[in-house]
This record gives sequence, C-alpha cells and structure tokens, in this order.
Amino acid sequence: MPLPRFLPAVNRRVKNPVARRFAGRIPPFAIVVHKGRRSGNEYRTPIMAFPSPTGFAIALTYGPETDWVRNVLAAGTCTLEYRGDELPLTDPRLVHAAEVRAVLPAVIRYILRLMRVDDYLLMNRT
Repeated sequence: MPLPRFLPAVNRRVKNPVARRFAGRIPPFAIVVHKGRRSGNEYRTPIMAFPSPTGFAIALTYGPETDWVRNVLAAGTCTLEYRGDELPLTDPRLVHAAEVRAVLPAVIRYILRLMRVDDYLLMNRT
C-alpha cells in the first residue's frame, strides 16, 4: 500500500526542493529526468534507486499511478542522475517487492516493508 495521496502535493512543494540539493549525488537518492506525456516538458523527480544486475530498481513509495511513473512507462526511457552521473535507462517494467528483494539493502528492505511499498520500477541501463 503506497503512502497517502495528499503527501505528493506536500512533498512537491517542501521535500522535493530540498531533496534536489543532494539527490543524484548521495545514494540511494537519485533524480529521474523524464518528459511529460502531454506537455513534453522536462521534469526532475527525486527518488530512491538501487543498482540491480541490469540497471536499477526504483522504489515506488507513492505507487505506480504517479505522474512521473506514467511518464516513464509511456516514453519507455528516462535519465537517472546517480552518484553525479547521468545514466540513460530503458525498458521500464513494474514489478513487486519479491522480484527486487535481493538488490535492496536489508535496512532499506525493512523500512520499505514497514511503509508497505510493494511496487518497484525496474529499468535497464543502455
């Protein structure tokens, strides 16, 4: 079960501007750069990303119905700012926690389980 629906609006105005200052440089925080489905505008969304054997697993703390997830799924690609690098990612697919358990650090796995985060976005590096 994702976090309550009112939190994204609060985070967009409060947490995200603060998180953008360090996300992309301090793991597991990263920034996903994506294009709007309708507007074509470029957006930068702070997220938690974990390296996987083929790319990255991204925790969907607000569930798979958020705008940035729908934008990435529609485009089939995005750029991930991670540890100061810009990494192009492709082939987004929604998966459940069981499929990414091995790539998550134990403490993060525990915290995300407490938060009832069950959905992840798996993407491949190009």
